[in-house]
Amino acid sequence: MRQEKTIDFQIRGAWAKIARIYNAEASNFGGTMSIGYILLNIDKNGSPSTSLGPKMGMESTSLTRSLKKMEENGLITRMADIGDKRRVIIKLTKEGLQLRKTSKKHVIQLNNQLRSKIDGEKMEVFMDVIKEINTILDRNGIFNDD
Repeated sequence: MRQEKTIDFQIRGAWAKIARIYNAEASNFGGTMSIGYILLNIDKNGSPSTSLGPKMGMESTSLTRSLKKMEENGLITRMADIGDKRRVIIKLTKEGLQLRKTSKKHVIQLNNQLRSKIDGEKMEVFMDVIKEINTILDRNGIFNDD
């Protein structure tokens, strides 16, 4: 099978292009795509740090490194959870909220551009297929399904 005929090759290639676009734009604001993605996934009232990694499919070491950089740059604050002092809540600062708006604007802009160039029915089919791929991959043991 030729590499360009595989599903994973196409998904990886598209994601690499999207990441380059987002990283190029984020660099104009002193950020990265990962930081923008984290900003978009922190609830406005804050999010437990332990829920962010699984929510975004991000490894804890990468997330910890990014959160540290975000805190140093004044984008987030960490606070002990009032109900459970063992939990840490990540909250956006004023600067973090502003960068979140910018990140959201760019995500919407990219999605609108793609949707304007791809037929609506094709986009619906694509979304259904990619959701189904994710469901299959979530089941684990994909190589044992002979």
